[in-house]
Amino acid sequence: MKIIVAGDFHGHFGPVNTMIAKQNPSIILQCGDFGWWPRVHGQTFSAGYMKRKQWDQYSLKNKDTKIFWCPGNHEDWESLNGIDPDNNEVMKNVYYMERGTILELLDHRKCLFIGGGLSIDRKDRIERSPAFGWFHEETISQKDIEELPDEEIDIVISHTGPNEFEIDDYHADYEHDPSRDALSYVLNKYHPKLWYFGHMHKFQTGKYKDCKWHCLSATSFSDRWWIPLA
Repeated sequence: MKIIVAGDFHGHFGPVNTMIAKQNPSIILQCGDFGWWPRVHGQTFSAGYMKRKQWDQYSLKNKDTKIFWCPGNHEDWESLNGIDPDNNEVMKNVYYMERGTILELLDHRKCLFIGGGLSIDRKDRIERSPAFGWFHEETISQKDIEELPDEEIDIVISHTGPNEFEIDDYHADYEHDPSRDALSYVLNKYHPKLWYFGHMHKFQTGKYKDCKWHCLSATSFSDRWWIPLA
């Protein structure tokens, strides 16, 4: 079974379709900013660096590849809030993994999904707009942390990373993201061996104690945005 971990899609699915056709993975674990804007499907709208974008999330051609994705900060959280966690197949073979969801792989390793992050571009977006708005729910909350499962976790899939990881962060000149504090708690609670995230749009890798981490880029950037699961 081939498993691939991928960074931000932002609804830019052409490269995803090409990768699936060439690599034929059984599973993709996706690190947020999937590009979930169903309330503007088929409409053209202007939104920051996605100027005059026609949103067509159904252009994703994953066929038999199962995609499990956590939320990023660039999603329609109003829509995400309405997804039933017990019925999370939002498109064919595409599964939304809300915070605290665990996926057990065939080798019995357990993946914890805990997505979200602070939008540094909030000033350029309209609060709670279905067309690339920003939402308070983007940031990982105290309640999210309190409701985390008490299980052994081998792999974490998140959107941003904990404070302990030495990341070349293009967000560093902006206000601190409290989601990174929450993920530091996750790191120290579970001590996972592997951690994958995106958000920075730049491929990076490192190690913190016994945890090997990978920061993946995005489909619309030149850096590497997917790698095989280690």
